[in-house]
Amino acid sequence: MNPAVWVQRHGKRRPDEAALADGDRVHATWGVFAGRVSAVAAGLRNELGLVPGDRVAIVMRNRPEYLEALYAIWHAGLVAVPVNARLHPDEIRYILTNCGARLVVADDQHAGDVGSLIGSVESLEALLVAPGERWQRLAGSSPMDLAERRPEDPAWLFYTSGTTGRPKGATLTNRNLLVMSLSYFADIDWISPRDSILHAGPLSHGAGLYGLPHVARGALSVIPASGGADPDEVSAALARWQGVSFFAAPTMIKRLVESRSVVDGDLSGLKTIIYGGAPMYLADLEDALEVFGPRLAQIYGQGETPMTITALSKEDHAERGDARWTQRMQSVGTARTDVSVRVTGEQGEELPVGEVGEVTVRGDVVMAGYWNDPEATADALRGGWLYTGDLGSFDADGYLTLRDRSKDLIISGGMNIYPREVEETLLRHGGVRSACVVGRPDAKWGEAVVAFIVPADTDAPLSTDELERVCLEHVARYKRPKEYRFVESLPTNNYGKVVKRELRDRLLRDQGRAGPDRDPPAAGAG
Repeated sequence: MNPAVWVQRHGKRRPDEAALADGDRVHATWGVFAGRVSAVAAGLRNELGLVPGDRVAIVMRNRPEYLEALYAIWHAGLVAVPVNARLHPDEIRYILTNCGARLVVADDQHAGDVGSLIGSVESLEALLVAPGERWQRLAGSSPMDLAERRPEDPAWLFYTSGTTGRPKGATLTNRNLLVMSLSYFADIDWISPRDSILHAGPLSHGAGLYGLPHVARGALSVIPASGGADPDEVSAALARWQGVSFFAAPTMIKRLVESRSVVDGDLSGLKTIIYGGAPMYLADLEDALEVFGPRLAQIYGQGETPMTITALSKEDHAERGDARWTQRMQSVGTARTDVSVRVTGEQGEELPVGEVGEVTVRGDVVMAGYWNDPEATADALRGGWLYTGDLGSFDADGYLTLRDRSKDLIISGGMNIYPREVEETLLRHGGVRSACVVGRPDAKWGEAVVAFIVPADTDAPLSTDELERVCLEHVARYKRPKEYRFVESLPTNNYGKVVKRELRDRLLRDQGRAGPDRDPPAAGAG
């Protein structure tokens, strides 16, 4: 069981059809793609001396050579470690050390930073720059046969974003990747060889994972020329290629909706936008549906169970006449075909409909464990279930609504407060562009609710009285923020997720400066 077999099959069946595109031009046909993959794989084994099971990291911006390297690694029987190229060199060093990488494949943009790590990472022996002279030499090697791999063998070490500490490498096996791909066909979309996948997000994470079912079906993989999510490029790709799908974080969709080139462009080539990775607020979703129509599908998943826990289908999005539509659009959908999902209490017991608990999931898509971290593995995998750390509840129809990460739950005066509920309420005010709610220590209540607000218009100041009124109209009094802070932007990681830890740390620092008998330096709400 080896994902690289898909490339070889299409190389034989459809050698002259386009497989990889760089912007608006074809980079490689399936025959060329398959030839390069098998040749580079031979070079990795024969010239560089790698053996099955060795880890090879990829530190590159999105480009066609990224996919050539990824499938060559698998063809050779090696383990891929895709690393977000936007990480700091110290963060990259940690990942390379943790996984014991022997080789790093990098583009010229990142070769200097990565090359400087050779010598400081004990296992690291070489840097391969793609494209580059050595890369071209390897691509001219005599091709090798596909390496045999077992279903349980590691294939992809998926490093978490590390918002709460050091990233951990979720070990995804060949079986995990296959089941994830089959689940895409069952629950998201059936893919035709005439379709396309646009890689507008980092190939090291969700975009790369959702490339697999498209390669399996022989669809075209399109890399924007910039390697990113420029709205003008997305608009051009939708006009150039057909049956286009892409994975996007909610922040990216918001950018596209606000772009005139997208709104006024030709959307006939758009098939599906899969969104996930962070909350999509209802107002933003309604705006996206106005622009794109019912072409959106939401997935809820984690690196530990790659992109596969629940899904809110395109059909769900289209049923606006249903009385429960608004409620369902605030959910993450129903359990995927290949998994069991439940909400559990503190003792691991399954909770009834409507009660909030930790979301747990079981199935062949769940990771084997964290790489070289038995303690973290034992904490996450218990009794055959993955404990996600997310809090949620099911309704009577089986739709799961996430409340928050368990670490983000605010307990004030003994009452549970879910930040997302308050954030959704604040976004009802037209003057709020984005909002983030966290808790800060409070001597009287245990924690106090603090809202960080990014105004929609810096020239039209918001008043705390206005925001207080919106909250009092829609949530219980004990849930309303005790403090509002107006900021220019919210801190995010490389995947567009708001890093709440940084906001909590900011509050703790300010409390320390204020002292126990002084008020914190911010606008109060009473």
